[in-house]
Amino acid sequence: MGAGAALAAATLAATPTLSIEKAVAATTRRSAMQAQSTIVLVHGAFADGSSWSKVSQRLQAAGHRVIAVQLGLTGLADDIALTRSVLAAEAGPTVLVGHSYGGMVITGAGVGFPRVHTLVYVAAFAPDQGQAVPDAVAGFPAAPGNAHYIPDYRKGFLRVDPAAYPGVFMQDVNPMEARALAATQKPAAAAAFGAKSGPPAWRTLPSWYLVSEDDRMINPDAQRAMAKRIGATTVSLRGASHASMIAHPGEVADAIQNASRVIR
Repeated sequence: MGAGAALAAATLAATPTLSIEKAVAATTRRSAMQAQSTIVLVHGAFADGSSWSKVSQRLQAAGHRVIAVQLGLTGLADDIALTRSVLAAEAGPTVLVGHSYGGMVITGAGVGFPRVHTLVYVAAFAPDQGQAVPDAVAGFPAAPGNAHYIPDYRKGFLRVDPAAYPGVFMQDVNPMEARALAATQKPAAAAAFGAKSGPPAWRTLPSWYLVSEDDRMINPDAQRAMAKRIGATTVSLRGASHASMIAHPGEVADAIQNASRVIR
């Protein structure tokens, strides 16, 4: 064995195993942070997965794998189960994002998945254990849009009055687009809003909250209070309606990308 080879062998032999393990762990963390996360987007009531299309385009252009879950909106337990089946099929670091009622869904669905490293709430309900939708915003004045729920054609389901939808759900969206979305809104089971949340994922996961400052469906003060309660990194979207992902897709996509860089 030459002198150089002998020196290298001696150096390697003298290197503590713990140092090697630390180096491997550090490399693994760096690789995870450099890898683009999968982004799982969960829509709210009175909308569907296509409501994320403008945000999805921007995230995909940045190299992320994006999945927009299509909820049945038949009940909280069913919607959580569906979202968990999506998460179970994914590999690699994952960011779980929920809008409006979708916040109820991600709060339950994100529990117990090591690959889910961050939650993002977009003008969303962020309940504590045992809370239903009304409980999560209790103590704050009702938003104007709450006066415009009407029975759907299916018994036990609700929708937002299409005539009021553009003005209370997305007043900052082009009126022609808003009217079209009012006509294609997805009704939700009334029982979904009364279902109690289980153990919340935000207790163990870093969370972000995007507050829509001109929201007419969920009181913005209630949004700020929920963000504070869960210890979220908070981003205020000035002038944003409830449908911020449609009216302000660039800001929403940027916030999700920033959240995706958080690795536990």
